[in-house]
This record gives sequence, C-alpha cells and structure tokens, in this order.
Amino acid sequence: MLRTLIVEDDFTSRKILQAILRPYGACDVAVNGPEALDAYTAALRDRVPYELICLDINMPGMDGHAVLTAIRSMEESLGIMGLDRARVIMTTASSDRKDVATAFRSECDAYFIKPYDPEALLASLREMGLADRLTV
Repeated sequence: MLRTLIVEDDFTSRKILQAILRPYGACDVAVNGPEALDAYTAALRDRVPYELICLDINMPGMDGHAVLTAIRSMEESLGIMGLDRARVIMTTASSDRKDVATAFRSECDAYFIKPYDPEALLASLREMGLADRLTV
C-alpha cells in the first residue's frame, strides 16, 4: 500500500487527488507548507515515511518549491538517498516554464498541471517505481 502526503491549499484539488490515490493506500493532507514539513518530519520520526508527496507549487506563505528544498535537505542530512527518498510530484495550475525548471532543479520526480488526468498520474507512479504499491 502507498503512503501519500497531499499538500494542497485548494479544497477541490485535495479531494480530487484523494479520490485518485486513496484506493492505493493512506492519504494524509496538509494545507500549507509548514504543515507539510511538520507531517513529513513526524513521518520520518515515527519511521513511517511517505513514499509519495503531491506538492502544490502555489501556496500562500511557503510555496511548494521551498517545501521541496526543505524535504530534500532533510533527506540528505539523514542519509536518505536514491530510491529511498520520497517521490515528489509537483502540482500546479501554471505551465510557466520557470516553475517547471525550478521544480526539476529542486529534484521533483514529476510535474502535473491541473486538472489531473488520473490515468496519467497512475502511469507516472508506475514509471517512478511505485507500481508494486498500486494494488487495491
């Protein structure tokens, strides 16, 4: 089963991602950057890390780029590397090339523009090596 953290300030987008991903495992939700970092830190502390993080870029206060940078920094400091890291899908309503480039420089694993295509999202998870987690 897939353990997922959905970080999204928009209610409708959260519900859509939950509907797509809930059949495959537990989906926790954070509505902003600081809450996401708290959830991520708690999961590491409790030794039940997230395998997937769906991270909205445009959030008030701390945006998704800053959250991803903090997550990757935490992983590095703990020696979590390669396939042991959380897979991160950046999500946004923007197709701005700068956002896309920044996301990949910050080491995201995929980038999705809203509205979500459930089949494309699940195909991306398979490409990320999470296919064995996608059993219902």
